[in-house]
Amino acid sequence: MAEVKEEEQQKKGGILKIILFVIGGILLIILGLGIGYFIFGGEPEQDPSQEVNQIIEGEPKVKDHQNKDKNTDETNEEGIITKNVKTVPDVDAYETTYFEFPGDFTTNLKNSKKFLQISVGVSTQYDEKVIEMVDQHQLALRSVILSVISDFSEEEISGSEGKNALSEKLLKEMNAKLESLKEFPGIEGVYFTSFVVQ
Repeated sequence: MAEVKEEEQQKKGGILKIILFVIGGILLIILGLGIGYFIFGGEPEQDPSQEVNQIIEGEPKVKDHQNKDKNTDETNEEGIITKNVKTVPDVDAYETTYFEFPGDFTTNLKNSKKFLQISVGVSTQYDEKVIEMVDQHQLALRSVILSVISDFSEEEISGSEGKNALSEKLLKEMNAKLESLKEFPGIEGVYFTSFVVQ
């Protein structure tokens, strides 16, 4: 008799577990659908082709009322914020051209057992002739770069001020070298693409 009651309780317990799993699964599905509705539901988005046409016509419309700049935005009759867009004036600006010296420059630092390894690039807003001169006189300019960086100590190149001082010194000396070679000193910027002290 006790065995019969135990079997009935096990059957009830097994059925109860199945019912709980089914109800739990249904609740998870409902919860997932609810979250999906809140994330992806709501008011329909504006047709992207209409938005592109508005941008082309120069009338972009912004729906985000929280990012409204009171000085530059206006609200139209529909309640949509219209941005006042500033256009970039067509100015004949100089194009910056860059040249990176191939390979790294490695030399020992002044009064130190440490080495400095850098990669150097230069820029100019003059025409391509300056970059061609830099490429043509690469050997002489590499010598100048090695000479300048070996004159700096570890303390002098530490921090951003030290790197800026090294960059300015390289700029001055490379332009002086170009001038001594009867070329135009058109290098306007010196940049480090890698900078390692070991």
